[in-house]
Amino acid sequence: MPEEQRIAVPTDFDPEDEYRPEPEPEPLPPAWMDGKIRIGIHTSIAWSYLNALESARKLGCNALQIFSASPRMWQGGPARIPEQDAAAFRARREGLRLGPLVIHANYLVNLAAAQPMLRTRSIQAFHDEMVRAVALGADFLVVHPGARGEGSATQAISTIVESVKQASKRVPVGTLKILIENTAGMGTAIGSRLEEVGEIVARLLRDLPAGACLDTAHLFAAGYDVKSESGLASTIEQVERTVGLDNVPVFHANDSKVALGGRVDRHQHIGKGKIGREAFRRVLQHPQLNPAAGEGQAGRAFLAETPIDHPGDDRRNVAMLWELAGLKEQAPEAEKGFSMLTPALARKIATRRSTKRRATKRLAARSKKAGTSKRLRTAKMARRRG
Repeated sequence: MPEEQRIAVPTDFDPEDEYRPEPEPEPLPPAWMDGKIRIGIHTSIAWSYLNALESARKLGCNALQIFSASPRMWQGGPARIPEQDAAAFRARREGLRLGPLVIHANYLVNLAAAQPMLRTRSIQAFHDEMVRAVALGADFLVVHPGARGEGSATQAISTIVESVKQASKRVPVGTLKILIENTAGMGTAIGSRLEEVGEIVARLLRDLPAGACLDTAHLFAAGYDVKSESGLASTIEQVERTVGLDNVPVFHANDSKVALGGRVDRHQHIGKGKIGREAFRRVLQHPQLNPAAGEGQAGRAFLAETPIDHPGDDRRNVAMLWELAGLKEQAPEAEKGFSMLTPALARKIATRRSTKRRATKRLAARSKKAGTSKRLRTAKMARRRG
């Protein structure tokens, strides 16, 4: 056989020589997760979602929380956000490097409800919240666990976990994480005990990205003494033991109008409530909580949900958080004089409240008059019978 026609002798094939596609690269952390403490406030989506971003920027925030729809209506608008609007929001937020973005779920949602109709409505509403959160590119979706009614806490926890799992069906959750918020202990609300929050989170983590959002005012009202140095240390130890600090990426930084163990949810301006200024300084500079101070989780956010009684209260509360964190000089510059509560809006709210108070007084007066008239008629009839 001619040399050029000779067939080469096959050699042993090394599987390592086989072509293998390059693995997908690990996703990069978001731009806002730069190791700095994240401080923000709940901002309004009135007029547009973009308005919430601009408000956060003007208030000197580097993180924010919003509602995705009306928080006190079952259907506060379209269940879905037009993609054009969502894309504009995502792009503007990336440009501002604001994060994390936290969405707070509708207040009417009761994932622990035993009544079939209420539970069904709650699951659907929370499903819609998840869809909107994904569309906006939110990092976290915070939800109150709900009230157990006449059922046991054990039953309620199982119902909450199952409700969240049902709501998440057919939702491309992606990087969105569901956070269970602790409660103040009013009525039959679940979640005032860290053990309850921890159990819900642990069971959700079997199937979904989940964690907890801890509210300082709720902790205090529920009996956790975050005011004193020893009480804060004890509370952090209990959080670590029940929920796990790594599972708490967001704190609601709120002072409390009620005393320790008062079991009522009433927020106050930072440093002006029962918790107090020095306690917030300890919280915000605690090495286990603040990423800049030691062991704190990167990207952990402290978000105010404080009242806005007067124009500028929002800006002052954000500034106070930066100051108590010891980072006043590093805080983003706030726009002088800006507030989500404008003087015109403040007057409108005051007029509405005054009108409501007058209407309540008139109703009470009519009820009192009607009651008096009824008593007189009854007495008159009794005299006639006598």
